[in-house]
Formats: sequence, C-alpha cells, structure tokens
Amino acid sequence: MLDEPYPPNLPVVEACQDCNQSFSLDEQYLACFLECVVCGSTDPASLQRENIRRILAAAPLLAADIQSTMELDERGGKVWAPNMDRVRNVVLKLARGHLDYELSIQEPDEPALLEVAPLSLLAAEVREFFGCPEPEPIALWPEMGSRAFMRLMSNGEQPVNGWLDVQPGRYRYLVGQGHGSSVHLVIGEYLACRVAWA
Repeated sequence: MLDEPYPPNLPVVEACQDCNQSFSLDEQYLACFLECVVCGSTDPASLQRENIRRILAAAPLLAADIQSTMELDERGGKVWAPNMDRVRNVVLKLARGHLDYELSIQEPDEPALLEVAPLSLLAAEVREFFGCPEPEPIALWPEMGSRAFMRLMSNGEQPVNGWLDVQPGRYRYLVGQGHGSSVHLVIGEYLACRVAWA
C-alpha cells in the first residue's frame, strides 16, 4: 500500500509466516486494483505509481483480471467491481495488526462489522463519524506499556483526532476502544475501511 521510499521508522508488526504469506497476493491485488480505479486504466503506462506499473507489466493476467471487472455505467463512466473476498482479507489483516501493534489487543474472532467504501461516496454524517468516531478529549485510554500509551506519554498528545499518518496521501489509520475495539483505515485517500469488534 505504501510507496518507496518508505517512511523512516516504519513499524513492523510481527505475524506468523503462514499468515503473512497467505495474504500477500491479496495485498498486491488490492494495491493494483486501487491504482487502476484511481487512474481509470489497467494499462501500466497510464498508472502513476511506479511499483504498480512494474507489477502489472510483469503480470498481464492480473491486469486482465482487474480490467474484466470494469463496466460502463449509463452515463459512460467507468465502474469497477473489486473481489471483495480479497479486499476483506487485506483489510482484516491490517486492522488486526494495528490493534496488536498499537494497543496490544488480539482480535482472533470475526469482527461484528467490516465496511469498505470509496471515501468520496460516504454521506456527510458518515464521513464525519468515520473521521472522528471518539470526539472526547482522550477517548482512548491505552494499556500501560502499549505503543499508544508510550506515544501519549512521549509528547503529551494524541495525533490529530487519533489518526496516524503512515505515509501522507497513501495510508493512515485510527484505532479505538470506545465501544469495543475498532480500526479505521484510509488507503490512497480513496478507500475508507472500518472494522469493529463488539
């Protein structure tokens, strides 16, 4: 999901080898799919991100698979239909990793909610909640010793509305525990994802 050069001090979330490897093709699919949607093409020459151009040039079957999901709507606009099983795999893996990394919370059970939608299509009130689900001054009281606790203690404040901007314009996330564990993700300032456990 990120572009090179990677941010300094990029955190590494430990995962078992099988867990990590089992989703790598889904992660590649989602990164390529999003780039194709944003650019409106599966032609590598039309894409902006160098690593996605390289992947699709080397994997024409993947490009053809993504292209086959594109249709024209009644106004002639392009509409893309992602493989939601693959998208769900990636979003759930990211959400679980962020909860573990930030709050030392493991959520092995299925989430109560997993929502994915283009950020620009969210209704105003949904977008407002998505951006700041816990508006209280310190809505998150992290476990002593967790990364979120250490961050709070090191500079005395949480990031803006709790969002951690891993790579500006590419990837940001927010973890919370207001009403159960939750993670909000924004990928490429295009895809909004919300995962919550009761």
